[in-house]
Amino acid sequence: MFDRLDNELRFQQQALRLLSRRQDILASNIANADTPGYMARDINFTQQLKDAVNRQHPVSGPLSLTLTSGMHIAAKAPTTIDDPQLLYRVPDQPSADGNTVDMDRERVNFADNNMKYQSSLTFLSTQIKNMTSVINQG
Repeated sequence: MFDRLDNELRFQQQALRLLSRRQDILASNIANADTPGYMARDINFTQQLKDAVNRQHPVSGPLSLTLTSGMHIAAKAPTTIDDPQLLYRVPDQPSADGNTVDMDRERVNFADNNMKYQSSLTFLSTQIKNMTSVINQG
């Protein structure tokens, strides 16, 4: 039971971390729209999320837990995705100064990413409320 619960929450946690990181990357692209030679970056969200969810491993190192009873539940460490693989975006129409930021594309991606982030938060909040309700009802 705890594994299912943990897996559901871990997936949402990873999705929110990746969406937040992508928002930072897109904001950086927008901030550098007028910087000569700046190359727009992005991540493959779907692939990065798949990789992050599949990379879960037992806790080790300074965070390892000692199981002193057969009643204890083994823990798994969430994967960190602080540095997802950044990709360069290929421009539809290259500029003379070498800048590859397409403001229309960046705005659309920024708004889309924000909508996905808000949706994930709403979904996670609903999951937690439902679990709390079930626990409180007995």
